[in-house]
Amino acid sequence: MPHLKDAEGGYALGVPSLRSALLDWYQHHSRDLPWRHTRDPYAIWVSEIMLQQTQVATVLPYYHRWLDHLPTIQALAGAELDTVLKLWQGLGYYARARYLHCAAQQIMSEHQGQFPQNYAAVAALPGIGRSTAGAILSAAFDQAHPILDGNVKRVLSRLFALSIPPKQAETQLWVWSAQLLCPQQPRNFNQAIMDLGATICTPRQPLCHACPWQNHCRAHRYGLTQDIPRKMTSAPLPHKQIGVAVIWNNAGQILIDRRPPTGLLGGLWEFPGGKIEPRETVQECIRREIREELGIEVRVGEHLIDIDHAYSHFKVTLQVYYCHYESGTPQPLGCDAIRWVAPADLDQFPFPKANTLIIAAIRERGAPN
Repeated sequence: MPHLKDAEGGYALGVPSLRSALLDWYQHHSRDLPWRHTRDPYAIWVSEIMLQQTQVATVLPYYHRWLDHLPTIQALAGAELDTVLKLWQGLGYYARARYLHCAAQQIMSEHQGQFPQNYAAVAALPGIGRSTAGAILSAAFDQAHPILDGNVKRVLSRLFALSIPPKQAETQLWVWSAQLLCPQQPRNFNQAIMDLGATICTPRQPLCHACPWQNHCRAHRYGLTQDIPRKMTSAPLPHKQIGVAVIWNNAGQILIDRRPPTGLLGGLWEFPGGKIEPRETVQECIRREIREELGIEVRVGEHLIDIDHAYSHFKVTLQVYYCHYESGTPQPLGCDAIRWVAPADLDQFPFPKANTLIIAAIRERGAPN
């Protein structure tokens, strides 16, 4: 295919010149990343999942620690979920870790412990979509599959001066990615276009003077690089007020519970609590939530800390109070499991990021009077 066109059918681009310019640039400017020094599909898979919605600098220490503790698919499949989530703690979007764990077990049962090389089999694994499957298969086996992560979407949107938000043009973007892909060097090409987006064609202040596609880029030609990719209009994030209980017993232990294995923060441990309802005080909320979730009565004591935290679709303020266990037998009525834990042992459990701030506050304040 010698040329490809934009969404309106105009502005033909020479595919061979685009490929050669990008690959030449990559040969001299590629990032030195640990997962590029291996063809092990497991190590590449782990890196691709970690890099979803997370920057390289953040991922690097987690990646090394993960492979030190879980060096093979077999090791991951046999690990306890708590171990997996503890290794992931701090990376966020914890469903990724649960999907890795589940997919490893699926590979053991359906593929004799070997990472599959068939595209359909890879895409059928939990947590692996079309772009991630293409990235793994091209990087590990040099198979010619296109990719479309956030960096690639931005590069292609600018290259063709896409007039609508990328989310509304997924089909067209996939067509362009597939047409541009170099079938002789798919591994290098996919890595190159991701590097181009990560280091040159950045969201703000792109380094157009250093871009190998500058002379081909329609957004650059018409001065539109600051306006593309077009953004979707979005409503303000809802803000929830949450009452949280740090429940102490007479033995100086704290009650924690584990969230159900699916859904937001699934499988992680936390300090119990819930949303403050209209016309309800935080103390009333905590007593009600603890009764509903754990079947016990508590006395709400001193305020410990307030924590503001943002998730992808909403914000929360955690209003955290020390509480004293009074009566009843704790039961996992609204959670997956419960445990009394000494404060010194809290670090052994995987907690969401906001809860780690509560643990730090407990260490600073000490036990209640």
